[in-house]
Amino acid sequence: QVQLVESGGGLVQPGGSLRLSCAASGFTLDYYAIGWFRQAPGKEREGLSCISVSNVNLYYSDSVKGRFTISRDKSKNTVYLQMNSLKPEEPAVYYCATRGQLCVNRQEEYNYWGQGTQVTVSL
Repeated sequence: QVQLVESGGGLVQPGGSLRLSCAASGFTLDYYAIGWFRQAPGKEREGLSCISVSNVNLYYSDSVKGRFTISRDKSKNTVYLQMNSLKPEEPAVYYCATRGQLCVNRQEEYNYWGQGTQVTVSL
């Protein structure tokens, strides 16, 4: 059974850091592009970052560029999103999703989604 499970969310103060994990079961993540997304209450889901197959291409939205880093650990079948300098406006449910080999902007082209992990940024 294909499954993605996010973890690592929680409460962090503004300016703090979190590392989110996206662990896969039922398939090998290394053969696919993985994207990270987030959705805050009342807002549309937003694409944050993507890593293509074999880590050839890395993409970041303007809102997180320079603060977030996506990476892949083949041995653990896991993709990470290191989030630094978190801002008060960034609380949301963070999701990972997978598709073919290449990253794309269209979220509807991502086939499998995790259940999400909550990130709260507050004093």
